[in-house]
Amino acid sequence: MDVSALQDLLTTAAGARVVAIGDLMVDRFVYGDVSRVSAEAPIAVLSRTRETVMLGAAGNVARNLAALGGVATLIGAVGDDAAAHEALALIGAESAIEGFLLTDPARPTTVKTRFVCGGQQLLRVDLEDVAPISGEIEQRVIHTVREAARGAGAILLSDYGKGVATPRVVEACLAAARAERAILVIDSKARGFDRYGSADIVKPNAGELAYATDMPTGTDEEIEAALEVALGLCGSGAILVTRAAQGMSLAARGQAVRHFRRAPRDVADSSGAGDTALAALGLALAGGANLVQAIELALLASSVAVEKPGTATVSPGELIDAEVRSRRDPSRAKIATAHRMVEEVARWRRWGLKIGFTNGCFDILHPGHIAYLTQAKGWCDRLIVGLNTDRSVRAAKGRGRPVNDLDARALVLAGLACVDLVVPFDEDTPQALIDAARPDILVKGGDYRIEDVVGHGAVTGYGGELRLATFVEGHSTSATLRRFAQGE
Repeated sequence: MDVSALQDLLTTAAGARVVAIGDLMVDRFVYGDVSRVSAEAPIAVLSRTRETVMLGAAGNVARNLAALGGVATLIGAVGDDAAAHEALALIGAESAIEGFLLTDPARPTTVKTRFVCGGQQLLRVDLEDVAPISGEIEQRVIHTVREAARGAGAILLSDYGKGVATPRVVEACLAAARAERAILVIDSKARGFDRYGSADIVKPNAGELAYATDMPTGTDEEIEAALEVALGLCGSGAILVTRAAQGMSLAARGQAVRHFRRAPRDVADSSGAGDTALAALGLALAGGANLVQAIELALLASSVAVEKPGTATVSPGELIDAEVRSRRDPSRAKIATAHRMVEEVARWRRWGLKIGFTNGCFDILHPGHIAYLTQAKGWCDRLIVGLNTDRSVRAAKGRGRPVNDLDARALVLAGLACVDLVVPFDEDTPQALIDAARPDILVKGGDYRIEDVVGHGAVTGYGGELRLATFVEGHSTSATLRRFAQGE
C-alpha cells in the first residue's frame, strides 16, 4: 500500500463504529533489573523499577480501535474485585471507548502479570477462571450485543477461551451482524472453528490453526493445506491466519490461498499484536475498505505494535511514518540527529531497555572496531554510536583525515547489526551528546584510562556505568594508513 492510499484509508475509517466483545483481561507488566541469583533457589532476583497496567484481549482491541481513530464499544465480563476497578478506570480514561463491563461475582477478573528485564519476559503469572459464563450474566451480554451493534460497521469477537464466547453469545453476534449488515470477525483460540457458524472471517494465528486442524503450519504449503481443511470443517466465509514474521495468509471460499508479506521489523514484545491486527482489520472493513486493503493495514499495524513493549496501541501517524520508513534504505534510517536521538532514547526507556553509548571516528572500519562494538552491544539493549564529523576528525587526527567522509562512515556503521543509532557530532568531544542521551552504560576502548574518558563523571554521577571494552591488538586505522604509505 502506498502512503497516499494509506492516508485515504485511515481518513475514511476515522469515526467508524466497531463493537469489540469477548474475553477481557488486565495486562500488568512489572519491569526491573536482574543482577543476582536468589540464595533461596536457583532463580533470578528482579529488582522492580516500574509497573504498567493496561487492558488486554478484547480490551486491547478496543484500545487499538480508539487509537486508530475509530469509535469502540467494548463488551466483556469482570469479577467483583480490584482488577475490575482498574479495568473500569482504564476505560474511563479513553474518550473513544464506550464500555459495558458486566460484573460476575462468581469469577475473578482475568489478570496476566508479566515480569520483564531488558525487554525479555522472565515469567508470566495468570489469574483466571475459564468456565463459561451462564445464567443472568450470559443473558446480559447477549442483550448488550444486540443494543450495542446498532449502527456498527463491524463486530469483533475475541475468543481467548476464558468463558465469554459461549455458543449463545456467538449466535447473538451472528444475528446482530446480519441485522446491521456488519462484518463479523472472530479471533479464535478454539479447538475447532465450526462453532462460529457463518462468521465472515475467523482469524487464528499459525499455532492456533495447527491446534484446530492437527496439521503442521510452518511453510506456505502446510498453511495452504491446513486452511483447506479448516474451511471444509466450518461455515465461515474466510480464514485469515497471522504468521508473525511470515505475514498473513487468507483462504476465502472459492479462491486460491493468498499470502501477504511485510519485511519484519525489530520485535520488542509480541504481546497483543494479534489484538492490534484484529482492530485494524475490523476498522478498515467498517470504513468500507476491501478485504485486501484491510489485511494490508492489519499487517502494517501489527508490525508497528511489536516494536513497542507491553500490550501496545498504534496511531495513524505511526502507521504513516512506518510506511514512509519502509521505503528508505534501512541503514540510512539508523542515522539520526541529536534531537531524534533524544526521542528514540525516550521511547526505548518507556520500553524498559538499557541504553549504551560509545563514540569515535571509525574512519576505516577494521576487525578491532567490530569486536569493540559487538562487545559494547552485549552490555546493553540499544547501542548509540556518536560519530565525529569530518571537521572534528581533522581537529583530532590532523591533515589527511578522515579518509572516508561522514556519510560513508555513518552508512557503514549503520549497516552493522550491533549498532542501533548513529549520531554525528561536530564538537571536539561527545559530551553534549552524552548529556542528552544519559546512557545507562558508557563504553570506550580498553586502551583508555578511566579518567580520560569524556563523560564518565556525568554518567557515573547519575548512577550509570563506565565499561572499557577489550582492546584488540594489531588493528588500528592509523596502523593501516602507515602500511598503505609504506606500500605494504
